[in-house]
Amino acid sequence: MPRRSGRVALVGRPNVGKSTLLNAALGHPLAIVSPMPQTTRDAILGIVHHGPAEIALLDTPGLHRPRTELGRVMNQAAREAARSADVIVFVTEAPDPARLPRRVKEDEEGPPLAPHPGDLTLLADLGSEAPVVFVLNKVDRMRDKALLLPLLDAFAKLREFAAIVPISALREDGVQRVLDEVAKLCPERDWGFAPDELTDRPTRFFAAEYVREQILRATKAEVPHASAVQIERYVEPTGAGALHIDATIHVERPGQKKILIGAGAEQLKRIGTEARLRIEELVGRQVNLKLWVRVTPEWRESLQQLEELGYNKGETS
Repeated sequence: MPRRSGRVALVGRPNVGKSTLLNAALGHPLAIVSPMPQTTRDAILGIVHHGPAEIALLDTPGLHRPRTELGRVMNQAAREAARSADVIVFVTEAPDPARLPRRVKEDEEGPPLAPHPGDLTLLADLGSEAPVVFVLNKVDRMRDKALLLPLLDAFAKLREFAAIVPISALREDGVQRVLDEVAKLCPERDWGFAPDELTDRPTRFFAAEYVREQILRATKAEVPHASAVQIERYVEPTGAGALHIDATIHVERPGQKKILIGAGAEQLKRIGTEARLRIEELVGRQVNLKLWVRVTPEWRESLQQLEELGYNKGETS
């Protein structure tokens, strides 16, 4: 059987489960996830070897209406990933039943579920060059799966999809079928990565991401969106010693710095401890992680600051 290899972009609105799908496909929690929209800021590549196919999955930032220069850079990264892909996996989500209109009577049928307006816009923007696999995620939300049939039918009428796959990425249900469909669409070519390679990103990139993940989990309101993590020092030992990492967390206002540090610096200690454990799981050795918090006003609006923080380099892998 000939080998296949392809770049596959995961595209969709924020918070539809693209990163969860990537992690489920890899069998490893590589990408950070949180309930917070715009958690993913960079296109992150994860490599899956599925039968004769090498699938280079690109988890992209959720396409949204940007309010900052950072948001525009994130949208640019997502669109560039889609343009360079051999296959596109368009991910959307089943609606949350709690947000659906309550029916007057239990036996009274409401209007059929319809595509989200944001999905209509994104699908119209996708080119016709690469085949598109449509994935409806979070189907476990709906007890009565028959309610999803009109929604799937409505999407099928919008454009021609190579396949339509309902899944629950969180429960790892249907993920293998997504990979089956994608594998068939990848071009016939030799593999470009070793069978045990997980990503092309350096470990220091994920060290910063795992610190940011803990900020997302520990704080609310404006702090997660206003924070960025910069690795200042990254020293790998020659023997079996510890990996040393110094990182600066940038925020935009003194009040955000105060929240991040917390009373007696307890909040920052918790963030550091949880991030260190995540990094140790990735690198398989002890890690010494030191964190500082610095106020960098309006860093999200400065192209120079974004470039220094690694967000404006035009990279998609």
